[in-house]
Amino acid sequence: MPRIALPNKGRLADDTRELFTDAGLDVRVHGDRALSASLGGLFEAIFVRAADIPEFVADGAADLGVTGWDLVTESERDVASVLDLEIGKCRLSVAATEDSDVQSVVDIASGARVATAFPRLTSRYFRDRNRDVCVVPVSGAAEITPHLGIADVIVDLVSTGSTLRVNGLREIATVMQSSARLIASRRTADSLDDSSDRSLELRGLIAALESVIRAKGQRYVMANVPRGRLDDVKGVLPGLGGPTVVDVMNGGELVAVHAVVPARDISHTISDLRTLGATGVLVTRIERLVP
Repeated sequence: MPRIALPNKGRLADDTRELFTDAGLDVRVHGDRALSASLGGLFEAIFVRAADIPEFVADGAADLGVTGWDLVTESERDVASVLDLEIGKCRLSVAATEDSDVQSVVDIASGARVATAFPRLTSRYFRDRNRDVCVVPVSGAAEITPHLGIADVIVDLVSTGSTLRVNGLREIATVMQSSARLIASRRTADSLDDSSDRSLELRGLIAALESVIRAKGQRYVMANVPRGRLDDVKGVLPGLGGPTVVDVMNGGELVAVHAVVPARDISHTISDLRTLGATGVLVTRIERLVP
């Protein structure tokens, strides 16, 4: 049974489980402290620290894994990103205290101390910009280090920036953008296109996750519209390949149109349809979308 390494705790763990459940691969654990579980009865999940997942995948202990791209990059393990899961979005940023004179990276003095849980990424970032700094590795709570005199600036993960503001810090540069990825070892990634049963199973998992991700932010719209306005309706409901048109029983001059529309456009779409004489407009969420 193919093995998938998943984060064992935190927001990323919760979001990952929700994504897999939506893809029909619900996590079935035997107790709160279980170290492994069934994924829809088709795969085995193992729960480990997100930072350790690149190691497990690279060494072949797991066929695939889910973790942040920041952790993958920091690990420097030879793994490939198979799919951007579009969860856990954040950025790795350089931050200084609000009362600091540092406005950009060029203002950071030679020999400045930089506290971070990402020493490799941080060292590379400053080296590439010809900045001579002293990287101070910390395992967490980097935000407090400038106030304790341990560091002059920090490099840390930021999502909304609220944690930085609460701790009297402000962003001055972005090291990288990150999100959760489905990763595989190079060997596994290279074999995904072959005809083996294992590759077929893994492709099925990837396709299931893709269908859920693709459906996010999309809505299914149905409406009855006058047949004579179909050409205009096609401009309002382009859909994936144009709207689906269905005759309405005893509908006379009305036909039913169905289409997939970005959620952000729904208000305008409904307004435009009403202008064209549409009635019975129905909007629903989409759980999975396979093109």
